[in-house]
Amino acid sequence: MANQEHDLPLYEKVWLKRTLQRVMDTFMLFLLFLLLSNRLFSSNTFTFPCFLAFICESWFTFTWIVILNSKWSPAITVTHPDRLLQRIQELPPVDLFVTTADPVLEPPIITVNTVLSLLALDYPTNKLACYVSDDGCAPLTFYALVEASKFAKHWVPFCKRHNIQVRAPAKYFSDVTINKNEDSLEFRQEWLQMK
Repeated sequence: MANQEHDLPLYEKVWLKRTLQRVMDTFMLFLLFLLLSNRLFSSNTFTFPCFLAFICESWFTFTWIVILNSKWSPAITVTHPDRLLQRIQELPPVDLFVTTADPVLEPPIITVNTVLSLLALDYPTNKLACYVSDDGCAPLTFYALVEASKFAKHWVPFCKRHNIQVRAPAKYFSDVTINKNEDSLEFRQEWLQMK
């Protein structure tokens, strides 16, 4: 018999119950139909401005029905990354491509943060490959990536050791509230060393 832990889904949809929102949307649709019937059965229906107003309000009612159809049953997707870690043997190798062209329009710090956050993913390192394509062949981008590879030797283990969820260094160090989660002296020393 198969292991039940491996049979659990990695995500599930949770349907939101929004009764008040549905009542309001239905009431709005009812008012729109009343407006259309008023335009249709009023005595000034045969003038051009009334006809144009009827066409516009018909279009608005149609778009309201389409929008109402899409938001009638909203759902959120709840992911279970802990279940993914139980399937390490089943995970396929992944190639990640990062492309950049111009260091002026796309600063190298953005590329470096992208590469570092990809390398720090919670994925088996023997199944993860990251490729950077610099179409502009900019020496600045190359130098930034060389320095990023040196920093990655410290950053990736730091992220995995302390279960850091925000893995882009610029974002992680810009948010002051993130580092208040850990109060240990070891974490504080490593955090200051990383910064």
